[in-house]
Amino acid sequence: MRDYVRGLLAPVERKNGWQLAEWAGHRDPAGLQHLLNGARWDADAVRDDVRHYVAERLGPGGVLIIDDTGFIKKGTTSAGVGRQ
Repeated sequence: MRDYVRGLLAPVERKNGWQLAEWAGHRDPAGLQHLLNGARWDADAVRDDVRHYVAERLGPGGVLIIDDTGFIKKGTTSAGVGRQ
C-alpha cells in the first residue's frame, strides 16, 4: 500500500500498474494489482488507523489543513480556469 500511494504522489509520467511498480522497484505489477483488485480490507479499520497515525504525528493540539486552491485548473473556456 505504501508503494502504491508513494507512486501516485511521485512524478511518474503515467499512473498505471506497470509504471507504478517499476517506480517502486517491483519486478512486476502483480502486487499492486492484487491490492487494488483482490485484497480484502475494512474501510473503517483503515480510517481508524489513518486517524491514529495523523493524531500521533500532529499531537494533541495539532491541526491538519489540506488546501487545494493552488492547483492549476484545466480547460480554456470554463469558469475558473485560471490559477486560483
